[in-house]
Amino acid sequence: MTTDTVSAPETHAFEADVSKLLHMMVHSVYSDKDVFLRELISNAADACEKLRYEAISDPALFGDDPQPRITLALDKEAGTIVVEDNGIGMSAADMGETLGTIARSGTKAFMDRLTADKNGEGQQLIGQFGVGFYSAFMVAGNVDVVSRRAGTDEAASWSSDGLGTYTIAKVDPAVAPARGTRVTLHLLDDAKTYAERYTVERIVKAQSGHVPVPIFIKELGSEEEERQVADGAALWTKAKSDISEEDYADFYRSVAGQFDKPALTLHYRAEGRHEYSVLTFIPETKPFDLFDPDRKGRIKLYVRRVFITDEAEILPRYLRFVRGLVDSADLPLNMSREMIQDSPVLSAIQKGVSNRILSELDKIATSEPDRYRAIWENFGAVLKEGLYEDFERRAQLLGLARFKTSMSNGEWRSLKDYAASLKDNQTAIYYATGTDLDRIAQSPQLEGFKARGIEVLLLPDQVDSFWTTVGADYDGKPFKSVTQGATDLSLIPLAEGSAATDAPSEDVSSFISFAKDALADQVSDVRVSDRLTTSAVCIVASESAMDLQLERMLAAAGQAPERAKPVLEVNAGHMLIAKLGQTGASDEERADLAFLLLDEARIAEGQPPADPRAFAERLERLMTKSLN
Repeated sequence: MTTDTVSAPETHAFEADVSKLLHMMVHSVYSDKDVFLRELISNAADACEKLRYEAISDPALFGDDPQPRITLALDKEAGTIVVEDNGIGMSAADMGETLGTIARSGTKAFMDRLTADKNGEGQQLIGQFGVGFYSAFMVAGNVDVVSRRAGTDEAASWSSDGLGTYTIAKVDPAVAPARGTRVTLHLLDDAKTYAERYTVERIVKAQSGHVPVPIFIKELGSEEEERQVADGAALWTKAKSDISEEDYADFYRSVAGQFDKPALTLHYRAEGRHEYSVLTFIPETKPFDLFDPDRKGRIKLYVRRVFITDEAEILPRYLRFVRGLVDSADLPLNMSREMIQDSPVLSAIQKGVSNRILSELDKIATSEPDRYRAIWENFGAVLKEGLYEDFERRAQLLGLARFKTSMSNGEWRSLKDYAASLKDNQTAIYYATGTDLDRIAQSPQLEGFKARGIEVLLLPDQVDSFWTTVGADYDGKPFKSVTQGATDLSLIPLAEGSAATDAPSEDVSSFISFAKDALADQVSDVRVSDRLTTSAVCIVASESAMDLQLERMLAAAGQAPERAKPVLEVNAGHMLIAKLGQTGASDEERADLAFLLLDEARIAEGQPPADPRAFAERLERLMTKSLN
C-alpha cells in the first residue's frame, strides 16, 4: 500500500485454502466477471444500512455527513477502481473477523461442489456461499481496504494479493475516509476496462441500480464532474406498474446473493391495522443453505426503509427458501432486535406474509401447474416440514403437497388427485417411506396394493417419516404406512386379471407355526400376508410399533427407543413356501430355512442380515445339502 502506517503490519493466514479457492473462482466458476462490482456495492450498501440503524440510538455517528452514499472512483492511468462508502466502517478487529474468513457458511462444502461441478453450474455457486468480496480477485492482483468505524478516531488497513495471506495494520486516520470503507482494486492487465466510466456505469445500472443507497461515479484526472448513476430509491416503495421484470430480477440477485432468476415474485403493500411493504422471491434454483441445520430464514426487516435485522423470523422455517424483505411502517425504530422478535406487530406481519405466500403458491398450483411443479421439485421437501410443525396451516400445506405414487409413472400427483382414485372400502391413504424412490417403488409390501389398483404414495424424504406420524388426514382419510400393522386389503377386490391367493394348506400352516417358534427371539409374529403377490416374504412393523423407516432413522441418529420386533409376513401361495411346507427336513434344517426367509426379507428392505456370520453358515449348509 502507499499509505503510511502507524504500526507494523501483522501477517495472517486466511481461514481456508484461499489460493485454491480463488484460483477456482477465477478459472472455473465465473463466466461473467462483472459480478465482482455488484458484490462490492452490495457490501457497501449494507454498511450504510447498518450505520442508519446504529444512528437511531446514537445520531452523533452521522457527524456532519448524514446522507449515505457509495462512490466509485476510476483511474485509467493507474489501472485502479475504488469502491468507497460512508457507512458503519470497520475496526482492525472487524477486518480480521469479516475479511479474514472466507466462505464462513461452509468452505469445504463450497470447494467440494466446485471440484465436482461438471455442468457449468459453477457461476451460480459463489453467491450461495458468502464469498462475494473475494470475487474482487478475479479482476485484481491486489486488493487494499482502508476503513474507519463510525464514531472512532482509529483507522485500519487490510491488504492481500489473494495468494494465501493478508495484512492488517492501524493507519493514520488522515489517509482513511472520515467514516466508512474504501476498497481499492489494482486491476489485472486483462481487466483494465473496469477503470472506464462506460463499462462501470453499464454494470451498475444493470446489476445494482436498485440498492437503497445513491451511487456516484467519478473519473480521476478527468475534467468531467462526478455523476450520480443510481438514486438510491428503494424498489419496494415503487408502484408495481413502474417496475419491469428485469428490475425485479436484478434486485432479487442483489438481495438474495443468487445468480438465477426468481421463480416467483411477490410484491405488495398491506394496509389497515398494520402497514408494511413486502417484496419476496422464490429462487429458481435451490440455495446452498436450504438444509442448513439452523434452518434460518433470509428475510430482511426494514422499518421505514431503515435496515433493522436479517435475523427476525418473519417466515416459518419451512419457508426459509424465500428471499426478500419486509418494510414496516409501525415498528419503532429505537426498538432492539431482541424486543422486535416479541412484538405483536411483528407477529401480525409474520402471519400475514406467511399466509400470503402460501395463498400465492396455491393460486399458481391451480392456474399454472407446470410452473408450480418446478417450485415443488426444488422446495417440496422443505415445505413438507410444515406438515409436521404447523398444525394451523396443515390442511393448506396438504393441498399444496405433490407426490409421486405407485401408479403415477413418475409424475407428481396431488392428494386431490389421489382422493379421486380411492377404491370402494378403502379407509386410508397408503404410503411407503424410504431413502430411494426406485427402491420404495419395488418394495414387496406394495404388491398387494398394486394387485388391487390401490395407489400408494412414495415418500423418499426424511421429513416424510415424521409428518405422517402426527395424526394428519386428508378429506377424513388417515395416512397409513404399508409397512406397519395389518391391512384391510381383504375388503377391496383384486383388479381384473389378478389371481386370488388360496388359503394356506395344512402343511404351510404347520411350517408357519414352526417358524413362529423358531424365530421367537427375532420377530413378534409370523403370519400369512395379504400384501404379497409375487414375493415369498416381507417384514412389517406391528400395529403398535414405530414404522420401520422411522425406526431406522432414529436408530442411526442414536435416538431410537428399544427396537421392537418386526412381523414376518409369508406369501402362502408362493411356490417356495409351499415347498417348505412339504419338506421332510429335520427340525434343525427347517429352523435354518426359517432364519433364511427372515434374512431374505431383511435384504429386500435394504438391510443386512441380523447376524451375517450365522446367515453365511446357514446358506453354506443349505448349499452343501443340495449338492449331496
